[in-house]
Amino acid sequence: MKYRVLTLNSISQRGLEKLPPQGYEVAADLSQPHAILLRSANMHKFALPDSLLAVARAGAGTNNIPVASLSALGIPVFNAPGGNANAVKELVLAGLLLAARNICQAWDFARSLQGDDADLDVAVEKGKKDYSGFELPGRTCGVIGLGAIGVEVANAVQALGMQVLGYDPQITVQRAWQLSSSVQQARSLDDLFARADVVTVHVPITEQTRALVNAARLKLMRPGGVVLNFARAQIVNEADIVAALESGQLLAYVCDFPSNALKAQPRAIALPHLGASTGEAEDNCAIMAAEALRDFLENGNIRNSVNFPETLLPRMPGTTRIAVANRNVPNMVGQISTRLARTSINIADLLNKSRGEFAYTLIDTDGIVDAALVADLQQIEGVLSARIVAEQAQVLDG
Repeated sequence: MKYRVLTLNSISQRGLEKLPPQGYEVAADLSQPHAILLRSANMHKFALPDSLLAVARAGAGTNNIPVASLSALGIPVFNAPGGNANAVKELVLAGLLLAARNICQAWDFARSLQGDDADLDVAVEKGKKDYSGFELPGRTCGVIGLGAIGVEVANAVQALGMQVLGYDPQITVQRAWQLSSSVQQARSLDDLFARADVVTVHVPITEQTRALVNAARLKLMRPGGVVLNFARAQIVNEADIVAALESGQLLAYVCDFPSNALKAQPRAIALPHLGASTGEAEDNCAIMAAEALRDFLENGNIRNSVNFPETLLPRMPGTTRIAVANRNVPNMVGQISTRLARTSINIADLLNKSRGEFAYTLIDTDGIVDAALVADLQQIEGVLSARIVAEQAQVLDG
């Protein structure tokens, strides 16, 4: 037996190497795949095959994936949080320096100069005063969203001498440990905007974050502020950004999302979605996605999933593993245990985890489990999917 993995985009070879040909068939034209591996391909109109067990994105955002539909089928969606964090951090720092020192505008000025070198020298001395900027030490940077990218950005700008305010009501313990102790906590978004010279956003696009940067909050900023957006275009209200640039409330807006409105603004710098466009980031994301996919297919473990809980259970030797995805309702584990007991199946180890409206259970059983028992588990109300997880040796040996 081989697991079939359908690729919807070109995937880094370093990531594909994590799916060895002895156990995996990986191609862009497979039928009945067990898994889908993609980057930016739009899956919202993709017909989901009955064979599908998992979807993995070699990147962070999953807006291009029908997560709700897959969740209802008990199919986990994996991503690669932090795989592109350094790449995005470096671009944020570049954007900050572009804005602080008026580099793009000054470059345009220098490239437009006419005459011989003596004429250029005169024009440079006369014109350079129009491009005077500011230094970073002593300025305050507000970082909205303290996930993998936000933490790296916060630590980096703090190391450049800036005062840093962080805001993330859902910061994880892991990220909090990684965050510099010098980063101050903003009490609210309004508090952050009111105290910041520079604001950078690092949150996913949701109904709560859409137009998070808007006219009301921009008016709270100190005049001549800078907004950096390397997350998602819709996190800012673009019309409000343009108005703030025209009034002088904002000195600059630097983002990764060009538009016609921004092209007309001399104080806007819009890059062509370069945030994760490094070879290193593509490799890192592909490796993370492929490793999560393989661990799920071969062991049933879930890590870096956006819709199901992290569930990691070491294999018990000589056991058969069952994986069950279900809605998070009472007595689910009890019902599963009862079905196993009816067939005299003993549970050697069990782990149940929940996340919001969904839950996931891994069960290692003594002895052989047949397909009839799995079919019986699938009849339990609230169970979305159930399968016997083949051991790695079975996959590789066939």
